[in-house]
Amino acid sequence: MRDAVGSFVGWPSDLIFPDAETPTRPTHKVGKGISRRIESVASQKEVPGRKLKSAAKDIPTTIDFDEGVFGAAHFEIIAKEDMQQLFEHDELGIAVIHTYIWYMYVTLMRGTELCNRFNFIAASRINATLITKNPTSVKNDLVDRFMAAGDNTTPSLYFLPFNSGNGGHWVLVAMDLSRLIVYYLDSLSGDWSKYPSMKKTVDAAIIKFRSKKNYRNRKDITWVRVQCPQQIIRSIADFLY
Repeated sequence: MRDAVGSFVGWPSDLIFPDAETPTRPTHKVGKGISRRIESVASQKEVPGRKLKSAAKDIPTTIDFDEGVFGAAHFEIIAKEDMQQLFEHDELGIAVIHTYIWYMYVTLMRGTELCNRFNFIAASRINATLITKNPTSVKNDLVDRFMAAGDNTTPSLYFLPFNSGNGGHWVLVAMDLSRLIVYYLDSLSGDWSKYPSMKKTVDAAIIKFRSKKNYRNRKDITWVRVQCPQQIIRSIADFLY
């Protein structure tokens, strides 16, 4: 260790989690012959770094999803990086999105009639990256999810958190198979035309599902943009002045 003093060691920046700094204050007057002891002055409100440290002993951890959540048994590993996304308000990954869905299902839906009205689709199976690589496989996965939930003759919604692949931006797609309506929610301006491959895949999956069920396509699939809270995009000038 003595030989290493003053040297530099490369370390990936994504593995560095700095703790929050707290101010200090002397606990005794500074004077001749009086020692000065420094005491930390931390806010009673916990800072992100401390929350992460206190939670670190319990992570990584595994959450088991029963088939009611995504139509098939599933598990998710929650690691330190996922906690960091929440505490630091970073872009959220799939593990965080899935865990939130799991929590809603377990807390509000399991064992109730809500399971017949609302269904979730795993974002890890349907996203822009996978559609680019193999659109047919993604379409079939979506059809399988529809098939796993029953006859779909009564009004119900399938919620798909869709990752656009552009910097991790998320949109929400809610599909009503009985009415052939797809609801689109995006915190940025624009509509589904920004992601034509996503719309094409969703439309194709709905048509294939109805064909497998021998349902008549009485009308075209209608897409509706739903108003939702919008992100405020500021220019660089706003930060400089």
